[in-house]
Amino acid sequence: MTDSADSSSFRLAYVPGVTPAKWVRIWAERLPDTPLSLLQVTPAEASDVLRGGTADAAFVRLPVDRTVFSAIPLYTETTVVVVPRDHVITAAEEVTVADLADEVVLHPLDDVIGWEEPPGEAAFERPATTEDAVELVAANIGVLVVPQSLARLHHRKDLTYRTVVDAPQSDVALAWPEDATTELVEDFIGIVRGRTVNSTRGRAAQAPAAERKGERERRKPQAGAGAGKGTAGGARGRSGGTKGGVAKGGAAKGGAAKSGGGRRGTGGGKPRRRP
Repeated sequence: MTDSADSSSFRLAYVPGVTPAKWVRIWAERLPDTPLSLLQVTPAEASDVLRGGTADAAFVRLPVDRTVFSAIPLYTETTVVVVPRDHVITAAEEVTVADLADEVVLHPLDDVIGWEEPPGEAAFERPATTEDAVELVAANIGVLVVPQSLARLHHRKDLTYRTVVDAPQSDVALAWPEDATTELVEDFIGIVRGRTVNSTRGRAAQAPAAERKGERERRKPQAGAGAGKGTAGGARGRSGGTKGGVAKGGAAKGGAAKSGGGRRGTGGGKPRRRP
């Protein structure tokens, strides 16, 4: 795989339901000279594009092969059941897997819910994709259990969804080839983990550090200017010493004044009468 640090852009794949816009925006702010290109892939394709070098990193649904890929779990999605708006299930805000026992539950080939055994009655044929399954729900063929993000992605006005509280959930993660942790991958990991500009690993952090160093150099005084300041400071010190001497002199004068005052006080007493 080509080192991303030498590539013209950072290539990021993502599976349906994941919205990478927030992280892409931060990337554009921090690394404006390195374009980020997006590639939407199916869950089955995600591993292949990473292995083949088509993408440097990808937002995927767990699990992934940890002997090949590094992964950072990001969040866990709520699982919902998609039904027609007039379906009896809509009478409740939440349902359980047991509530689906009498329903035809569609199980598409690209299903991302890790069922040990899907609930309800199986459809005559498995839909090829989640999108196809949504069309069948709209036709009252059955119901569909998916992560909430996929229900929103395939939203239709004639359909709605309810949370399935005890169904398996889908975990979303950032993954990349374990042997290809490049500088750009480190930069993106920092963004996803919420690191600030100053704490992000890689070149994104080095640039601000260099700027701060340059700013400190500009603020340093020149040699001549420093000497002048030192001389002025010495002069001020000497001036302060002189003032101190005057103050002391003033104190001496004050002593003389007190002494004079004593004499004036003696002379100002009543005159003695002659005998």
